[in-house]
Amino acid sequence: MKSGKIPNDILNKIVIGKINTFRKEVIMRPGIGEDCAAIEFDKYAAVMSTDPITAAGKNAGRLAVHISCNDIASSGVEPLGLMVTVLCPVGTTEIELEQLMEQVCETAGKLNVEIIGGHTEVTPAVNKIILSTTCVGKAYKDKIISSSGAKPGDSVILTKSAGLEGTAIIAGDFEDELSRYLDKSELQYAKSFIDYISVVPEGVLAGRFGATSMHDITEGGVLGAAWEIAEASCTGITINKDSIPIEPVTRRICDYFGINPLRLISSGCMIITCKDGEGLVKLLEKNKIKATIIGTITDKNAGRILVSKQEGTVKDIDAPGSDELYKLIK
Repeated sequence: MKSGKIPNDILNKIVIGKINTFRKEVIMRPGIGEDCAAIEFDKYAAVMSTDPITAAGKNAGRLAVHISCNDIASSGVEPLGLMVTVLCPVGTTEIELEQLMEQVCETAGKLNVEIIGGHTEVTPAVNKIILSTTCVGKAYKDKIISSSGAKPGDSVILTKSAGLEGTAIIAGDFEDELSRYLDKSELQYAKSFIDYISVVPEGVLAGRFGATSMHDITEGGVLGAAWEIAEASCTGITINKDSIPIEPVTRRICDYFGINPLRLISSGCMIITCKDGEGLVKLLEKNKIKATIIGTITDKNAGRILVSKQEGTVKDIDAPGSDELYKLIK
């Protein structure tokens, strides 16, 4: 298999499909596009999500916190606790581990999330530091939003701009090479995207407003997340390519490396579906969160398509495969 997420057909067949024990207390279960689980406790539910960081270098500690907290926020829930597992290769120095944990703790502190446990180990099983985080949130069980709630006629909203996380990772990890292509201010701006990786504010706001579904955009980029929302909700989706915001520096970096910004890992961006899309956009922008309507949820028979009037094209949106970032890692 290729680097990146397991293909969805294989995931369904030999991972999710192997689950054979089901508890009545579990009210949100694994599925394509569904990043959280929820366990009922009377009128409340514990919402949980777990994720590893494998493709980032300099900002791994920050990203490890954000990716799991973002999943919780995609359920409209505020994250409150984080468990952190750190696997270090033989030869890792105390300074390297300390710097990593400083990133983790600083980022969690800014989100008001407590580090509540985890595991730390040096092992020959890895050749670089691997981080895995599990986040926990608490909510009324009838207020949790899943990725499967989109309805035909809903607006599809994108927060911030496509390729946000990928831009920050590439600018940080390939800084020397890019310094010959981008000027100093462009490179610094691209690296600064790491400061906008959280979707906790928009997730909580959209949940209160009445979003029907939310999905933070990780591996597979904007188009991968759009496909997963439609798959989880058993609907079609039409995305207007011309409406998707992409920062000029993201375009330049993607052009340089020959990668597609719409298929590039994009933590910090969220796809939200909502009946009153314009109202939600106004609320988000009032709270200084950039938001754009980029499409519509359609009937399942309408398919999952990407439309561009500028290019005069109508293309199918394919299931997410290996993220564009892995082309650089190779």
